[in-house]
Amino acid sequence: MAEITAALVMKLREETGQPMMDCKAALVEAGGDKDAAAKILREKGKKLEGVRLGRDTEFGRIGAYSDDKAGAIVEILCESAPVANGPDVRQFAEDCAKALAMAKSDITDGETLLKEKSPSKPQTLGEQKDDMFNRLREVFKIGRLVKYAGTTVGYVHATGDLGSLVAFEGGDVATAKDIAMHIVASSPLAVNKEDLPAAEVEKERTFLTEQARKEGKPENIIQKMIEGRMKNFYSARVLTEQPFVKDQEQTIAALLKSKGMKVTNFVNWKLGKG
Repeated sequence: MAEITAALVMKLREETGQPMMDCKAALVEAGGDKDAAAKILREKGKKLEGVRLGRDTEFGRIGAYSDDKAGAIVEILCESAPVANGPDVRQFAEDCAKALAMAKSDITDGETLLKEKSPSKPQTLGEQKDDMFNRLREVFKIGRLVKYAGTTVGYVHATGDLGSLVAFEGGDVATAKDIAMHIVASSPLAVNKEDLPAAEVEKERTFLTEQARKEGKPENIIQKMIEGRMKNFYSARVLTEQPFVKDQEQTIAALLKSKGMKVTNFVNWKLGKG
């Protein structure tokens, strides 16, 4: 058995964040093998985590990663705001998004994602999550996750609870980043008018028509009124119809045209909503 020195115990403690006595006990159990001891600590933590899985996870952080090949956005959930805003969760969220974007196989659920290697640590994302639990004693879950192939830009607000991922063609990354920030600020539901559910559009048009009739408007001008009022409906829901938040004098459609650019898809998240 390898000698269990104070330096070895300290090194295991630095790597795992566990109390000194727990680290020493794990090293004794592992015969002085540090990696085996880390695994022992992780397994003990998983047993405790299993007992706590029913706890509410109302806080967390959104992570996003993008490059010219793919982009991803991932939602990490935990139990408290202080932990959600800490460096461990921030790193884990970023690692999950990057691992998802770079994964060669299709990943559509958190359990599969946790099997991927961590981009920042010599372990899997699952082991990284288990080590976080051992240090912080909070339950962590992967919520929603989305990946887009092609050129993308991801944006996460400084608070960590708002984020977007935008897939685009042409233009430039700086403009795409501005649009990603605009999406978080203005919350559109679709890229173009045609992308809205037809039934939703027709329902609004019918409502406005009936409202105009109740106001006693003549039938011959109702349709012109409806078209004007529908502009507000579209502006609240459609990205290309919205005034650009950084320049209210132009719409997103005008901005895209000036840059020779097209937004092909986007997601816009508020933590825990959706």
